[in-house]
Amino acid sequence: MSRLQLSICIATLNRAAFIGATLDSIISQATEEVEIVIVDGASTDNTEQVVREYQQQFLHLHYVRLEAKGGVDQDYCRAVELAQGEYCWLMSDDDLLKPGALPVVLAATRDHYGLIIVNAEVCNADLSKLLTPRRLPFNSDRVYQPTEADRHRLLAETGDYLSFIGGVVIKRQLWEVREKERYFGSEFIHVGIIFQSPLPEAVLVLAEPWVVIRYGNAQWTTRYFQVWMFKWPGMIWSLSDYPDAVKRRVSHPEPWRNPWALLLFRARGVYSLDDYQKWIAPRLSSTSSKLMLRIIAQLPGCAVNLFASLYAVIRRYHPLLIDLTNSRFNYRQCWAHLFQVNPKPARNHSG
Repeated sequence: MSRLQLSICIATLNRAAFIGATLDSIISQATEEVEIVIVDGASTDNTEQVVREYQQQFLHLHYVRLEAKGGVDQDYCRAVELAQGEYCWLMSDDDLLKPGALPVVLAATRDHYGLIIVNAEVCNADLSKLLTPRRLPFNSDRVYQPTEADRHRLLAETGDYLSFIGGVVIKRQLWEVREKERYFGSEFIHVGIIFQSPLPEAVLVLAEPWVVIRYGNAQWTTRYFQVWMFKWPGMIWSLSDYPDAVKRRVSHPEPWRNPWALLLFRARGVYSLDDYQKWIAPRLSSTSSKLMLRIIAQLPGCAVNLFASLYAVIRRYHPLLIDLTNSRFNYRQCWAHLFQVNPKPARNHSG
């Protein structure tokens, strides 16, 4: 067997209906230099049966089923621990590689970048409609050198996209030497590992979208509010040695404080009175703020959806009438999350 150059590391949970298509897209273009490592966080469906069948087709597919669910961060760490390739592609368990993706990424790994970021296009859940041609709006490949200025540019220009784990190809040795445990439970361990300290080698961003994302297929729907209002901002703002202005380009530090943001989440049905009582009330001291944010949590969904629809029309045809972006919270991206207008994908990995 040739020396392994690339390990495709997948953390999965209850994805029997989708992981076969993911594996088809990988195996159809894999070479002797590629292996697949799957860590199953104790699926209760027939994910194991599906994967075992693919093992008969591709001998470099390694499958480990855990006895108990440990968490997506731990599962990706376990997959990288088991990997033998020089690079690890942290692939999501329901998205696809486009034809030609593996040869391009394999070629890029030979140039010894510490990190390769692969762009993606976004489709609806059944892949019948293209929603966003390029999640990163780059027309050509970009290289970020290991300097402080480029390090800041990397976070500012790609940090938002990197909420999606399936675009990350990282040197296994780099992953191994970095601190990991403090990011367990964050849902975004890869972001912590990438940005916790300066990268020793250059970073390549591939502008061509080689990954196909299934939008709206995330498994953390019940935790959507917690993830996007607290965990994602918490991850970005834990990066203490980056300027605040850079971090604000990726996430507002406390988006949950803004009533407009909560109205958008209420319109989607992912902000409720329970969310308010669990996540917001303990953090507020102002009685007026508590009252306002509690009222939003109790608004009838139909009324909020009507408001949301009217706002979308106004923003589309009369963008100067209501400009909510001055608060530095990126409402247009939040809107995309909720109503799939040029959407930024919610994380598709197992939770």
